[in-house]
Amino acid sequence: MATLQNKKVVVVGGTSGIGFGVALAALQSQASVVIVASSNASRVAKAVERLQSHKLPGEVRGEVLDAKDSAAIKAFTERIGSVDHIAWSSGDITAGMLDESASKENLINGAFTVRFWGPFILAQSAKFNPGGSLTLTSGTLDTKPSPGLSATSGVIASIEGLTKGLAVDLAPAGVRVNLVGPGAVDTELWDNFPKEVKEYFNQAVESKQLIKRIGTPAEIAEAYMFLMKCEYITGQRIDVNGGVSLA
Repeated sequence: MATLQNKKVVVVGGTSGIGFGVALAALQSQASVVIVASSNASRVAKAVERLQSHKLPGEVRGEVLDAKDSAAIKAFTERIGSVDHIAWSSGDITAGMLDESASKENLINGAFTVRFWGPFILAQSAKFNPGGSLTLTSGTLDTKPSPGLSATSGVIASIEGLTKGLAVDLAPAGVRVNLVGPGAVDTELWDNFPKEVKEYFNQAVESKQLIKRIGTPAEIAEAYMFLMKCEYITGQRIDVNGGVSLA
């Protein structure tokens, strides 16, 4: 089975949730260097410590990155040098994105800036080794929109178009670009929501999915690992969502 031996893997948004799961999975797949990046220096330091505590082979490094700042993203790519694989899981999730109480300006300047323009700028400036890959992250609202969440669905939908466009643009350089569409995942992000919101969401998941539970970051990370290792896939999307689109 393919591994990530002798590969440098970067996870933007790798200090918690799905991103942390991807970083840990990369170490378990024998990556030689794993770099986790986030906007909060304290969270970066704690994530590095957590990853190192597993005592797996491979170097773990942390980087502070403001994913809303194009200049910071370009400087980040200069600091990390050439890489093999980048996973972008960073993205602002707020209560307003779930009930659309946030203004359109906040949605655009927050979620859209991080989820769309961030990886777009990164793709233009990152230095990939031959056979490298970039994996982006979307969700389920573009394939199964919920009432009242049209703006959020639009933000999510834009990422698949970006993925396909980048796959075409980066193919001459031997770089593959793919997308993971996670479903409901139990991550630290839920700590930002009232308890009753999470309980309501859990009940909704049980009634609207074929698999009657929320997924784990480790389960979602498996898709990223496949897309990094399989060198015959690009411009594609893998949904790991518990069968929500069929329920």
